[in-house]
Amino acid sequence: MVHAVMNVSLYQAAAALNASARWQDIITQNLASGSVPGFKKQDLTFSSVEAAQGQGGLIPTTQSATNFQQGQIRPTNVPTDVAIEGDGFFAVQLPSGQTAYTRDGEFQFNAQGQLVTKQGYLVQTDSGPIQMDPKISGPISIASDGTVSQVFNQSSNQLGKLKITTFNDPHLLTQIGNSYFAANNPNLVATTATNPTVRQGYLEAGNTSSITEMANLITAMRQFEANQKVVQMNDDRMSRAISELGNPNPA
Repeated sequence: MVHAVMNVSLYQAAAALNASARWQDIITQNLASGSVPGFKKQDLTFSSVEAAQGQGGLIPTTQSATNFQQGQIRPTNVPTDVAIEGDGFFAVQLPSGQTAYTRDGEFQFNAQGQLVTKQGYLVQTDSGPIQMDPKISGPISIASDGTVSQVFNQSSNQLGKLKITTFNDPHLLTQIGNSYFAANNPNLVATTATNPTVRQGYLEAGNTSSITEMANLITAMRQFEANQKVVQMNDDRMSRAISELGNPNPA
């Protein structure tokens, strides 16, 4: 019975060590990616499950989830930078042909005159990429509904409308990069936003707080150290118990 209790205590401490290590990994990722426009941080929740039958006790577990709270929208005065106010994601085409979704609106035109992300992914409309004429030097304007236009001969020529997509449950999206998501879950329902609010010359900042993340990191490290001591203590107890059982008649 004492051995079973020791085992549960050891499992609890080991599971807590894993949880603290995972928390530190997530915090590190949040800190490293916090400067990426549109980045959505990961949150970690702690819970517990019952230990094996007859052993009693609870084993700590963790679960991570993306926090889709909107980050601060900041001016850049760059005409191809855009931010979404409210719900929705920009749709972009990956090199594989797959559609990905992002809140990072740090766009630019490539040498072919196509609107792309800084990684070179084509920004999508309902009818394909946005194509400008590189020979025309007229300015680019992006309306609040996402319509992209280029001024030519004092007239505005529409190049397309940014495809802003909303989902019934964004938490079902699969994160595939610092600011990119894939809609692989069959329970996701995608809808093209009919009345989005897009701001030209702005970018949405990542929704992380370096101060909060650093405070969390200190807490996670202290938890890790405390559970390390518990593991060591249980290991010492088990070593003594094994030694005593192996030598029932000490001199």
